[in-house]
Order: sequence, then structure tokens, then C-alpha cells
Amino acid sequence: MQPILDAYDARAILPEDGCAGALVGRVWRPELNGPSTVAVRPGADGAPELVDISRAFPTIRDLCETPDPAAALRAAEGEPVGPLDAVLANTPPETRDPSRPWLLAPIDLQAVKAAGVTFAVSMLERVIEERARGNPDAAAAIRLEVGRLVGDDLRRLKPGSAEAMALKAVLVAQGAWSQYLEVGIGPDAEIFTKAQPLSSVGCGQDAGLHPGSQWNNPEPEVALVVASDQRIVGATLGNDVNLRDFEGRSALLLGKAKDNAASCALGPFLRLFDDGFSLDHVRRTVVGLEVMGEDGFRLAGTSPLSEISRDPADLVAAMMGGNHQYPDGAVLFLGTMFAPVEDRGAPGQGFTHKVGDRVVIRSPALGALVNRMRHCQDCEPWTFGAAALMRNLAARGLLGG
Repeated sequence: MQPILDAYDARAILPEDGCAGALVGRVWRPELNGPSTVAVRPGADGAPELVDISRAFPTIRDLCETPDPAAALRAAEGEPVGPLDAVLANTPPETRDPSRPWLLAPIDLQAVKAAGVTFAVSMLERVIEERARGNPDAAAAIRLEVGRLVGDDLRRLKPGSAEAMALKAVLVAQGAWSQYLEVGIGPDAEIFTKAQPLSSVGCGQDAGLHPGSQWNNPEPEVALVVASDQRIVGATLGNDVNLRDFEGRSALLLGKAKDNAASCALGPFLRLFDDGFSLDHVRRTVVGLEVMGEDGFRLAGTSPLSEISRDPADLVAAMMGGNHQYPDGAVLFLGTMFAPVEDRGAPGQGFTHKVGDRVVIRSPALGALVNRMRHCQDCEPWTFGAAALMRNLAARGLLGG
């Protein structure tokens, strides 16, 4: 298989302004037999390097709980781990030197949640999945029929509004209402658990596809990082890998469609909010996607956050609010409008992944998240959970504060 990245160059994954933002991540340090929190800073030669700040912040969770995480990150002292280029180059599993550091996902103890059906385009595709019962052969004809009944311009509808409820009444009368329309334009947002804490994969690692799925796609998204008191403290990029056939058969299979080994990718780094990057920047973000197959297939598209149907702050409130508590904070995928329908194989079947696909998700302010798709059982197994993390940090003397 081809390497995940064409060039192991930090400039390929960093934001457009390089190290100017408050960037934090995690690396595995083999000599410590565990992960470290790292700041991304310019080295003496100007090239980006990673600095271990675990003495100040043993976990990303600890940093996010401070009153001003970006300022705390910049003030934290630490020890150099090495150039970002070198750590990035050592991250792909098939070429890794296990005696040297490699990148991990930039979150740890946070709950990993996702908001579904937050864009009109993806909402209609979910309706199509539901009516097709997971059969891609039926999708093209159903797409035309759903467009005729519902229309293709739902961006102006505010979820839960009187106008949205009037549309619901019409569609119910026509027998065209759907559970996906309910969470897309109804009063209540869909918030579900995407992955377990510590199970996400990072930039340069393999992302997992369930081997039983024949119809699936990447979901390029922005993911917000939220402290336990509901403060939104930063953002990163994510791939909410989706199995369209499983969820299309039944919405009750959402867990099987979404939560599989290595099926949650986040990175490359968490960018903390400061004077140069805020939630308003997220609201204006355009997320780009490229899929490059070993068979020569190419797919590209964009997902502008400006077209989201529910404001990111409202989605965070729906996730957390007064009815749910997350003492270690949470990460929330905001959803995507990118639902690829371009045929890859037989006409009318639309897009689906093939093993070996390289997926690149980009944003000017957040950089690039790069992963190669493999079957779940062929990805690196996840064995380092919360108990292992606590034992490792205790052995390193990092849990005294």
C-alpha cells in the first residue's frame, strides 16, 4: 500500500498560519510507554517542533479545564520531543519505528459525541438511506422522488420554527415524513455517542471500516472541544466515518454504523480559542475533502459551516445543558453537508470506500487530517484505555496536582 501522506512535511498538516495559533496535541513516547501532551511551537530554526508539557498538563482534559486554555498552553514550560516532520513521518503504522514518537489524536478523557442531520443536503441523503433500506441500487430513483416531495432548499428553515412545523404537517399528510426530517428540522437535535474516550485515531493513522459494509463514506467535520462547564475552548477536524447501508437498514443500528474500531479520526491538533481564532471563525469555516483511491479514483468536495441548520453553540447546549454532565468535558462533531453521490462502481450506486483510500480533510485554520482507510480488524488495535493511562501517569509522577 502507498504511504498515507505523499510528503512527510509539517506544512502539509498545519494551519495556513503555521504555529501562530495555540496548537496542542498528543504523541506516544515509547521511552515513557505512554502518551504526552505536546505544544506545537517554532524551533530554533523556525521549523515546527513538539514540546512535551505533560508536567504542567498531564492530559488535554486538564488543559481544557483551565480558565484560559490558550494562555495556559503558551505559558507552559516543557521539554522538546522533536521536529514535527520527524514525528509525523514516524506515525503511519506500516513504516513506524516503535522506538521513536508518533502522533495520536489530540484529545484524551473527553466524551466523544456527534450531532447528526445538521445540514439540509445530508438530511435528505439520510431520508434516502432510510427509504432504500440500505440498498445503494435503489438510491438514485429515491433521490429524485424525495427531492420532488421535500424540495432541495431547506437551508432557510429554522429547526423547530412554525414554518418547519407547517412543512412537517404537509409531509405527514402525504406519508413522506421521516425520523431524519424530525431531527433535521424538528425542535430536538440528534446527539449521539461516536466513540469511547481514548479510542480516536489521529492524523497519519489508519481509520477503520466495518468489513460487512458495502455502502459507506467519510464525513468531514469540525469537532468542538468543550470543557465540563460548557465553555467551548477550541476546535479540531474530524472524520465521522459512516456506514450508510447499516444505518439505512434501521436507525436503531446507528451504534453499529458509527462506533467501530478506528472509525473516529480527529486531528491533526486541537486549536484553542484566543484573540486570533474563535467560535465565529468556526462558523465561517469551509471544510474540504479529498478521497484518493489506489485504483486512481478521485473525489473532492466542500462543506461550508455557514450552511449549518443549527448554530454550533446551540448544538453544544443540546449535548450538555442541565440534563447531562461531562466532568472530563466532551468533543462534539458538528455534522457535514458532504454526502457523496458520485458513482464509483456500478451506475446509480453512488460512492463507497475501498480499502486503501487516502482521505484528506482540510480547513485553513485547522490544517489537514490525513488517514488511510482499512478494515477495522486490520487497523492497530486499541489497548490503552483510561486505566492504563492513569497507571502510566502515576508511574511518571504526573498525578500529584
